[in-house]
Amino acid sequence: MIILGIDPGYAIVGFGIIEKGKYKTEVIDYGVITTPKEDPLPIRLKSIYDGMCALIDKYKPEHVAIEELFFNTNTTTGIAVAEARGVILLACLNKGLKLYEYTPLQIKQALTSNGRADKQQVQFMVKAILNLKSIPKPDDAADGLAVAVCHSQTNLMLSGTDIR
Repeated sequence: MIILGIDPGYAIVGFGIIEKGKYKTEVIDYGVITTPKEDPLPIRLKSIYDGMCALIDKYKPEHVAIEELFFNTNTTTGIAVAEARGVILLACLNKGLKLYEYTPLQIKQALTSNGRADKQQVQFMVKAILNLKSIPKPDDAADGLAVAVCHSQTNLMLSGTDIR
């Protein structure tokens, strides 16, 4: 099964694509979709949509796992990220993909067995679980892989939310 994991954002969208086999999970690709800060938000959202569609067309994932939003201080940034997340969801739904959402706590729990793990612990586990030589960079790409790994290690009948 090919899984696309997404760490949503409007400046940087992190993604990780893995293949979950019967005995092994392998990295297919990871990286980021970036948008120029000088572009107005609608143009940035279109870039994110186009980038997501290109990823989906290239890798043909069977499942998409996306991190739910969590913000508590900067609501202006949170609104823009929520709009970007909406565009990402739309791209996936328009391609007929199954979508699953995971909270940051669920992702940390799945990778480290500790829902309060810090970013470095999660990144270390991404490297270890996927047998990588180094921690993926930038951090957003490592986060995208973490979401994909969370989905691959989660019983789909019990955890995550299938939003299709």
